[in-house]
Amino acid sequence: MGLIREVVYQALNTGYLTVEAEEQLRLMLKNKYELEDLEAFIELQQAAMIGQVKQESRELFAATEG
Repeated sequence: MGLIREVVYQALNTGYLTVEAEEQLRLMLKNKYELEDLEAFIELQQAAMIGQVKQESRELFAATEG
């Protein structure tokens, strides 16, 4: 398995976080990780909150609600 920051940077570069990438992050966050990974994850959370990164899971949820 790769590093958290690799998954994060892919999402930041594409502006999109897939369901698969979210699951990868969940699994990786259960294990030990470096400070750089935590900082990258926080950066991803902030980007998602301000709309710089869209989450596939939220789009799927919204589609089932509407």
